[in-house]
Amino acid sequence: MKRTRTSPLAGALLAAFLATPGGLHGQLRPLQSNPDTPITIPRLPGEIVLDGVVDEPAWDELAPFEMTMYQPNFGGALTERTEVWVAHDDSYLYVAGRMWDSDPDGIRTGTFYRDQYSGDDILSVIIDSYNDYETAVWFTVNPSGVRQDRTVSNDAEFTNGMPMSWDWNSYWDVVTTQTEEGWFAEFRIPFSTLGFQVTGDEVEMGLILYRAVARKNERQTFPPIEPRWGRLGFAKPSRAQRVVLRDVQQSAPVYLTPFALGGFKQNPVLAEPPEVPTAQWRSERDPTTELGLDLKYSPTSNLALDVTLNTDFAQVEADDQQINLTRFALFFPEKRQFFQERASTFDFNTGGMFNRLFHSRRIGLDQGEIVRIYGGARAVGRWAGTDFGFLNMQTAPHHGVSSENVGVFRLRQQVIDDFSSVGGMLTTRLGSSGRNNTAYGLDAVIRWLGYEYLIVQWAHTFDEAAEQAGGLESGLGRVRLERRRDEGFSYYAEGIRVGEDYVPGLGFQLRKDFTYGGAQLRYRQMRDDSSPLLARALQISTAQYFRNADQSAESREIKPELEFDFRDGSNLTVGTLSSFESVRAAFPISDVVIPAGEYWFHELTSTLRFPRSDLLRGDFEASVGSFYDGTRVRLSLGPVWVVSKYLELEAGYEVNRLDFADRGVATTAQLASLRVKTALNPKVSMSTFGQYNGATDQTSLNIRFRYHFREGTDLWIVYNEGFNNVRDDGLGPRRPLSSGRALLVKYSHTLAR
Repeated sequence: MKRTRTSPLAGALLAAFLATPGGLHGQLRPLQSNPDTPITIPRLPGEIVLDGVVDEPAWDELAPFEMTMYQPNFGGALTERTEVWVAHDDSYLYVAGRMWDSDPDGIRTGTFYRDQYSGDDILSVIIDSYNDYETAVWFTVNPSGVRQDRTVSNDAEFTNGMPMSWDWNSYWDVVTTQTEEGWFAEFRIPFSTLGFQVTGDEVEMGLILYRAVARKNERQTFPPIEPRWGRLGFAKPSRAQRVVLRDVQQSAPVYLTPFALGGFKQNPVLAEPPEVPTAQWRSERDPTTELGLDLKYSPTSNLALDVTLNTDFAQVEADDQQINLTRFALFFPEKRQFFQERASTFDFNTGGMFNRLFHSRRIGLDQGEIVRIYGGARAVGRWAGTDFGFLNMQTAPHHGVSSENVGVFRLRQQVIDDFSSVGGMLTTRLGSSGRNNTAYGLDAVIRWLGYEYLIVQWAHTFDEAAEQAGGLESGLGRVRLERRRDEGFSYYAEGIRVGEDYVPGLGFQLRKDFTYGGAQLRYRQMRDDSSPLLARALQISTAQYFRNADQSAESREIKPELEFDFRDGSNLTVGTLSSFESVRAAFPISDVVIPAGEYWFHELTSTLRFPRSDLLRGDFEASVGSFYDGTRVRLSLGPVWVVSKYLELEAGYEVNRLDFADRGVATTAQLASLRVKTALNPKVSMSTFGQYNGATDQTSLNIRFRYHFREGTDLWIVYNEGFNNVRDDGLGPRRPLSSGRALLVKYSHTLAR
């Protein structure tokens, strides 16, 4: 083909054309991050069509954001070009992305399943909308337009448990397209979904953008965030670029969602004479029809109000079963959507991963059994640096317990700087057949030097059913010093005292009547780009529990560990665990009993996690060692296989072999699960979740079919059944195979105004 020569003048004119906003895509100089000065987010200079093509001239009149490689080599050259723009109008925040790709056949869509990450290529926007440097909302899309939305809390730190919730869903739009040049996306996020504070005519927020190229385990971010900020460093609100929006006028839409539910429950009942000649099982069917209503309204930009009537959570997935090898209760997380809106506002962690003054699962659930909720209201917001939350619900009578009213009120005020706060919480549980319970708590989180934090807490409870001594015996006190830094040296040192009469009626507390002292020292070293390791770490932690009555040791633990983070996203942790338990009352584990006594036992532990971007991935754990007066071998397998974007298989298997040779007893506690997720497209999906728990002799099946018409409008068909593993126990008639089943159909339709 003959090549045409270009004259110097023509070349200059062409160069000038390409440098103009109307020239080729992305010719404006990218916006660079500025940690000292907020970047102004411009108003859209023209009309756009939300079609995922990203071809409107309005985008090319704006400068894209400069992306930086986060992993595998921080600051390295990007292997795929990315252009992302952010703009706004009166009511919406818009994000557009052109994810160019040199190998379009390598672009991954791992799933059509909503809120599921399956090794996909993704584009995400994370917004600290209240500018509190601690919380954020997170919107993600894959090349096929499948959405994920979640929340971030506690500045993406794991000090108070999981700082991220996948169970939050809200109203927003995104459309994608894919060509031989790459894939493209356009987001439209209502300001009413974000929530924010206005100062004058300005709104300041935090912004993080990132793209993941799954096949390369490459993550690009804006602003540049170093991997030294921890496992979720790329989503850390305090590291976000501050941005300013001007002349934003948030609308106040009302989302009204009525729902209708119908179906039946069928349970076996033992019928005895004179109903039948001999005792035998019969089936009892209980049909159900329900109508209910949910309302969501944001009267101002910094307040969100939710109201629910005749609340039902039939569509929520079943809990993951657990094997309990301790003498303490198990903790199950909250999955119900109503409690997810800015749930971090209600956080009041009282030590450890699970203990807290308020745990929303205490509402409407009793030992895993559903308690009907007549209705309730929930309000969360932020004003002038003060986070506030209010929740009140009324439950129906249940198993001899009268109708209850439960309430929570939370305040938290920023002081000194963006990272410090003081606050309080009040919880009430009233009308519970003479078991009224009230609790209050006061807390302070102070960043006193650099990465150093001081946490101080006091909580106190009043319970009518207990003869409380008051003072320290009805309270909980906690002091914690910690260094929140992932690179180099970090530590925590913590002391807790919980009184004998401390009873948080709406909270969760594993132990009571103890004094605790614990500490951890950790050193994490980042490796250079030539190493297959991203980082390696050495840590040692200890925990000591003493009985308040006589200060004798109840539990002790010493745990040194080595951790290796690889550039491909995998992780290997190896360590030892030495434990001491003083058991004053025998307790069962599976079908064996641990006798009273004092025990030191030791084990070796290891955990291997494969990269989440792999199509075949998972977590694998193993441990072996002594266990009380015997031995234990534990193996846990959690493989996940993304067969295609239509099918994903997730299996789980845990086996604990306990052998007490000196007593001549042994047992094997097993837990197995299989989750099959299928989806025809982003609207039609089904999840099948089967579980077997050998320790409790429980088998269950949970099947959920969803047709997602649009955000807020869904058809759910849910089937649950339990099975009797042991049918003949010699104590009565042979049990039926089914221990109970339920089929429910739920339709909800959101009306927006």
